[in-house]
Amino acid sequence: MGNNVHDAVIVGAGFGGMGAAIQLQRLGYDDLVILEREDDLGGTWHVNRYPGLAVDIPSATYSYSFEPNPHWSRLFAPGAELKAYAVHVAEKYDLRRHMRFHTVVTGARWDEETSTWHVAVEGGETVVGRFLLTATGFLSQPRLPDIDGIEDFAGTVMHTTRWDDDVDLEGKRIGVIGTGATAVQLVPELAAVADHLTVYQRTPICVSPKLDGPVPGLVRAAFARLPLTQKAARLVGTSLLEVMMVAGVLHFRDLPAANQLGKRVCEAHLRRQVKDPELRARLTPDYDFGCKRPTFSNTYYPTFTRPHVDLETATIDHVDTDGIVTVDGRRADLDILVLATGFSLWETNFPAIQVVGREGRDLGRWWRETRFQAYEGISVPGFPNFFCLNSPYSYSGLSYFTTIETQMAHLARLLTAMAQRGADVVEVTEEANAAFLDRMTGLLGNSVFNAGSCSTARSYYFNQHGEAVLLRPTSTLSAHREAVRFPLEDYTFAATGVPAGAS
Repeated sequence: MGNNVHDAVIVGAGFGGMGAAIQLQRLGYDDLVILEREDDLGGTWHVNRYPGLAVDIPSATYSYSFEPNPHWSRLFAPGAELKAYAVHVAEKYDLRRHMRFHTVVTGARWDEETSTWHVAVEGGETVVGRFLLTATGFLSQPRLPDIDGIEDFAGTVMHTTRWDDDVDLEGKRIGVIGTGATAVQLVPELAAVADHLTVYQRTPICVSPKLDGPVPGLVRAAFARLPLTQKAARLVGTSLLEVMMVAGVLHFRDLPAANQLGKRVCEAHLRRQVKDPELRARLTPDYDFGCKRPTFSNTYYPTFTRPHVDLETATIDHVDTDGIVTVDGRRADLDILVLATGFSLWETNFPAIQVVGREGRDLGRWWRETRFQAYEGISVPGFPNFFCLNSPYSYSGLSYFTTIETQMAHLARLLTAMAQRGADVVEVTEEANAAFLDRMTGLLGNSVFNAGSCSTARSYYFNQHGEAVLLRPTSTLSAHREAVRFPLEDYTFAATGVPAGAS
């Protein structure tokens, strides 16, 4: 097979794919290929450039713990700084040489004879690797709303992930469809420049106060000189988020008070900022706190009290050349239509590409016919040498970096054991996977997703079967502990004796 068998093929050059590559390099694997469909690295933070884009959790917690960034300008850093941080990480860890941009992966297939993954790329090429790691992100496939007549609209239509900086927003009549975390950041920015803004809301969102502000130069200098000070700030931030998320959302049944606290904070915030009871009622969620990802903002609610901003809660009937008509026959004439409609996770993102394992098992079909599952949120039975980094039960805590580093730890333990045993193929057992799935399903029974009232949340947390399997229903500490201690007997290790093409 010549020298064209790589150690690993990684799909995605965002923070997940980069974390995986850093860990593989540490373990001595240097022949890596990172395939990325966009024209540069950074994933979400490369693709998203809409006005107001920022991290929606404190910046100190949103970075690799082994590569802290003392330079965040604000407590919630703007998007451009995240992109710059991604570039810094790629340069420091020499990852760019592994990356291939404008490369769209169409599918991957396990080849039993050679114990390798064959990854098909648009244009006909096949890239071969011993390991396959998919780091395609949770929020990478934009969801376009299914609304009649949207193609007839004569103005400009933009999805927030494909923002066009050349479109002039000043003095325009703008319509926004969607009120998720993206819209919360975007709406105040659009209101500042639009002649008129109409926001179409299907489901209200819980918004809590945002303790934001510039990080003073002295603090940044301390972070740079004494990394421990930043570690402490990170710990405080992580702990607060953990209490909100784990106590209030995952232990909903045992700790209803923690959930109530989250809900009350958001309601008090809304009451302070919106005096009109009718408007306030329309902005108040009718589902339990945590069913849909809550967010932070000090400017979102007040935007709706401005005279040139309308909140439209009637269902959209259709779009025509001039604007949007709701089911009650009212219309809004628009110049620009912004789709803040989020992402399609369950249709196109799990998995983002076709992955075929042993005996022709198609991952997407198997997940849909059985259940969405992944042992420790990373491995799937029937798929040897395959690690799915954005998988069911993998997301723990609120910072995606917690998830990435938990998975990096899992990889280190597993691949070290492989090397010690002289194995070249590893696969999680059906039994271990089934036991893990049972445990996660049991724990979810206590969560707000199962025990609370979520039916009206229309949250991306829920899949086709009505199961919230995205989040791991344990604390981040326990997730990390298991990543470094899981029983190695949960995997089978095999030495196939097939010589590697690349040494």
